[in-house]
Amino acid sequence: MIELTGKDDIVRAEKKSEGEEKRPFSPATQAVHGRIEHRKPNMNHALTTPLVQTATYTFANTADLCAFMEAKMWGGVADRGEYGRYGNPTVRAVEKRIATLENGDDALLFPTGMTAVTNVLLSILPTGSHVIFTDDCYRKTRQFCQTFLQRLGIESTQVPMGDYDALEAAIQPNTRIIISESPTNPYLRVADLNRLAQIGRAHPRIKTIIDATFATPINQRPLEFGIDLVIHSATKYLSGHNDIMAGVVIGEAGLIHALRQSQGVLGGVLDPHAAWLLERGLKTLALRVQQQNRTAQIVAEFLETHPKIARVWYPGLPSHPDHQIARQQMNGFGGVVSFEIAPVPGENPLDTTARFIDAMTIPLIAPSLGGVESLIEQPALMSYYELSSEERLTIGIKDNLVRFAIGVEDTADILADLTQALAQV
Repeated sequence: MIELTGKDDIVRAEKKSEGEEKRPFSPATQAVHGRIEHRKPNMNHALTTPLVQTATYTFANTADLCAFMEAKMWGGVADRGEYGRYGNPTVRAVEKRIATLENGDDALLFPTGMTAVTNVLLSILPTGSHVIFTDDCYRKTRQFCQTFLQRLGIESTQVPMGDYDALEAAIQPNTRIIISESPTNPYLRVADLNRLAQIGRAHPRIKTIIDATFATPINQRPLEFGIDLVIHSATKYLSGHNDIMAGVVIGEAGLIHALRQSQGVLGGVLDPHAAWLLERGLKTLALRVQQQNRTAQIVAEFLETHPKIARVWYPGLPSHPDHQIARQQMNGFGGVVSFEIAPVPGENPLDTTARFIDAMTIPLIAPSLGGVESLIEQPALMSYYELSSEERLTIGIKDNLVRFAIGVEDTADILADLTQALAQV
């Protein structure tokens, strides 16, 4: 990545002041302030968003109740709630902030990333419809499409990531959704968002959805390429501290409104305290992602030249199959680096890779990513333990694969840790 100099910042400031840039503030500023609406005082004139920890709301009298119901019935904007399943002021404030970050009309928060995925799919897909997803998509998303949706009479087709001819060929008259990740887990494949959006627009009844958890709004904003909905596991980078679970979907106001109505029935709502913590994490999102981008790029370049590494998967490397697409549509390449440990003659790759992971001292062995702490895992054991090596290989998961989710620790310390751990392989 090319780092901005002070001169570059001055040029950007001049362009903004002259109205040459569409966005009035950068994502880094928006992560802290949202739409700068904080100058309009909230309750008690608090600097931070107040935590409204309540399950229900009261009415002064019957006239107050009827006025609220009339506004709700006719689509008016109500400045209050009635019951926690239909909304919360703290949650709503965070939704607005995330919508601003993604340059979307509106956003809807859920208790987990998977709840966001499942609610969107259940709300949009009718019985007898069809969904297409890419093969290097989050495993639980694929499982939901192939098992639960199938029970509801909804068909699904898996296509190879990056094969847009196969994707177009998979479209049927009843196709309603195309869903993918970008970058994907664990090989960091990057979807050509322009092409994906064009395919969707050629079929008006199809909605395109991107799980952009690995990218964050700092590195990539799919809505700006014409994608219909963006999903994040806010548990990861958006929160950034491995202490809450949340999911969010962002998009056009009408779509989000329809999903909000479904949420009131399906019941998957985010706790206001988790939303409050999520907003606190968002304020440092740009700082964290910039550090993680920088360290990941250096780590990827270091590993690619190391004799004990067979292959590195990182969009910031020219060797990555989607490097050129990533350069065109991403502002940074993310904080996850996947790589394969070179085989040791006469040793099981699972054992070799496990020895390397156990020798690392900074990253903790854990199944998540995006937090301030570096986390490391062997996908063959963490996510696909129940499968044999042969079964894992058929879905592209090698026994020597490592996924390194880099935190905000010192870059030199991480490189030194990798060096000593690889010396023990």
